[in-house]
Amino acid sequence: MPGPSRGRGLLADINVTPLVDVMLVLLIIFMITAPLLTTGLRVDLPETRAGEVRSPGKPLIITITREGKILVGREALSLSRLSRWLSEARAAGLVQEVQVRADRRVPYGVVARVLGELSGAGITKVALITQPLSNEGP
Repeated sequence: MPGPSRGRGLLADINVTPLVDVMLVLLIIFMITAPLLTTGLRVDLPETRAGEVRSPGKPLIITITREGKILVGREALSLSRLSRWLSEARAAGLVQEVQVRADRRVPYGVVARVLGELSGAGITKVALITQPLSNEGP
């Protein structure tokens, strides 16, 4: 009569090699697509002679499109909603520095209102993102 075999246990090891392979592929995909999230919005930046400014932390980027839409990351906000959002984020300590990417065709008044909201929220470290001057002229 056959009974339970002795000396041979059930092998229950998990093969983690496929899991590691998938995780590495996902990591590479995120590393490639993460920079595209901020550069994915097409904004025609103004040209200046200003040099590049390095910030020690990760600044919040506010984009103002040609149509005057205000975006924080990928989220579109009205000016009044931006004011509330900035106040809440500043109170929570989430925002230390802001970079503003505004299209060159955006009226100055729109950019000035956004800068005013930043000041009203107590955010004083603000940079305007531009691109270097081309040799073609203005």
